[in-house]
Amino acid sequence: MKKKMEVTPWEVSGKVDYNKLMKKFGINSIQSLPKVFNDNILFRRKIVFAQREFSKILDALKNKRKFVMMTGLMPSGKFHFGHALLVQQMIFYQKLGANIYIAVADLEAYTARKKNLKDLRKTAIEEYLTNYVALGLNLKKCDIYFQSDRSKERKKSSSYYTLASNFSRYATFNEFKGVYGNITPGKMNASLLQAADMYHPQLPEFEGSSVVTFIPVGIDQDPHIRIARNIARRDKDYKFSPIASTYHLFLPGLKGNGKMSSSDENSFISLTDSPKEVETKIKKYAFSGGKDTLEEHRKKGGNPDIDVSFQYLKMFFESDDKKLQKIYDDYKSGKMLTSELKQILIKKINAFLKDHQKKRILARKQINNFLLR
Repeated sequence: MKKKMEVTPWEVSGKVDYNKLMKKFGINSIQSLPKVFNDNILFRRKIVFAQREFSKILDALKNKRKFVMMTGLMPSGKFHFGHALLVQQMIFYQKLGANIYIAVADLEAYTARKKNLKDLRKTAIEEYLTNYVALGLNLKKCDIYFQSDRSKERKKSSSYYTLASNFSRYATFNEFKGVYGNITPGKMNASLLQAADMYHPQLPEFEGSSVVTFIPVGIDQDPHIRIARNIARRDKDYKFSPIASTYHLFLPGLKGNGKMSSSDENSFISLTDSPKEVETKIKKYAFSGGKDTLEEHRKKGGNPDIDVSFQYLKMFFESDDKKLQKIYDDYKSGKMLTSELKQILIKKINAFLKDHQKKRILARKQINNFLLR
């Protein structure tokens, strides 16, 4: 029996119907983009597929005006390739001139994941920020902060926490219930703090009202964005420009359902996995689009559109469109077997991780100099 689609900020399961969610949430597909976007596989292959008011960011780029990319991380477990999908976008926009704001959602994780702040800080640094640097993000050009400790500058810190508090004046319990369904005081508090994360770059203590801000997310996080936009629109103390947003496909978990999740060791590939761990996980758990028997597969072919190994090649590990198309055609025709497709992926992942794990060693030194004090 197929599992019913469940898409909330806290759970993604079942087969995700993106078109249905776009209609439900009121977001639009991405149409034409400048060449620099189409040179990137995330946009060329429609992995970043939808947007809300993204034209404001394109206009800022065209007219060489400053803009902010606001994002965050939940330090809840190991950093995996599902997280790397967002980091690729951070690096891309940083090269285009975006000011990158990164919120470490340690207060939200403290409430939702029941972990202490010291452990959450350690996870954020060792798992997330270290991998960010190793992947190519320049931390010197980022504003990175923990929700529990926004800034050492009193005025900045005060304005951030005051905004979160003041936003509560413009929110209602029924609105939270309508957007989130089941709601708790902890979730409401986390949502208000996230709204401050999204909008505080526009405060005079930070970038000022002239800056436009956007947030790249998976579509499961859109309820947070809608709540924040609604609250900021009502705020009488400051005239905010509505935040824009883009939406990327979920990198599926190895088992094929929902999205890659840190809560299931066998659903993800970590960027610290060994070659043997990668091989075992792919061979044992990666959901196949192949047929049940060799004879049937050769005759009818496989389905690359649901095959996890092919999806990983498409989203990360095969940048050459012609090579990717050949793999697609060979697998669909039955010429390529599931075992052969998996072996291609294993080889590519392990080649990537061999290089990346060397970069992690160097990244730790940068992190120590930049953040640990």
